[in-house]
Amino acid sequence: MATENHSTVVTEFILRGLTNRPELQLPLFLLFLGIYSVTTMGNLGMIALIRLNAQLHTPMYYFLSNLSLVDLCYSSVITPKMLVHFVSERNVISYAGCMSQLYFFLVFVIAECYMLTVMAYDRYVAICRPLLYNIIMSRHVCSLLVAVVYVMGLIGSTIETGLMLKLPYCEVLVSHYFCDILPLMKLSCSSTYVVEVAVFFLAGFNIIVTSFTVLCSYAFIFSSILRISTTEGRSRAFSTCSSHLAAVGMFYGSTAFMYLKPSTASSLAQESVASVFYTTVIPMLNPLIYSLRNKEVKAAIQRTLHRKMF
Repeated sequence: MATENHSTVVTEFILRGLTNRPELQLPLFLLFLGIYSVTTMGNLGMIALIRLNAQLHTPMYYFLSNLSLVDLCYSSVITPKMLVHFVSERNVISYAGCMSQLYFFLVFVIAECYMLTVMAYDRYVAICRPLLYNIIMSRHVCSLLVAVVYVMGLIGSTIETGLMLKLPYCEVLVSHYFCDILPLMKLSCSSTYVVEVAVFFLAGFNIIVTSFTVLCSYAFIFSSILRISTTEGRSRAFSTCSSHLAAVGMFYGSTAFMYLKPSTASSLAQESVASVFYTTVIPMLNPLIYSLRNKEVKAAIQRTLHRKMF
């Protein structure tokens, strides 16, 4: 069986899900339905708000609208299928569906890393090079940076999913609530050492390069903030940076926990908690962290509501 081609051995997978306790299925369904509803409304609302208000047609909000799009997409790759599983008897997903879910999840989760990096660079230019901001962050440069974000997601996902497609699978029970790399590797009939090393280095490259860039950007930002003469100016700048760094820390912390470790270094429960955090909770929190504490966004919401009402 181990020597057969995987397409003749496995045609579908069974997802373990978050819990096997029937009494928790409905409460979890309602919880994640609420989270996904808030995620969808928050991110779609932010995209629409930025498009409808000319005052928000700046590089910072252009990147924010793309971050909202990425958050919405990678949450949508995971959560709807998870919701179906809460109300179905068997959590089955086809082989093609599983690999498609893995591919698109990786596209958007890698894109998230690079989008957060681009946003940190944008804040660095705005605070440390304010007189050159409009020149450095021109429309062409912003479009190019966003294109690079999506290209990096596509390249990373294509490589990693391609490696997973080459593995033969003999077992069907995925010890997770969606098709992710590490749980799928445990089902392979053959050695996964090469794939595991490749995934470790690819994930390490994406996480380390982007997080290092973010930290360097903020090191320069904090240095510039400390030279601001007014207390109010320093406080406003620190507030903006702390929110961004909190979001970055949550995202990179949970993804690093999942991928930058040996596959046997943590329990399934710990992996599920970390995965839920960055696949469902963070996409819901990002519109709040980056937007609702922002005076310009609040003013844009008021203007939009006023136009709709009158």
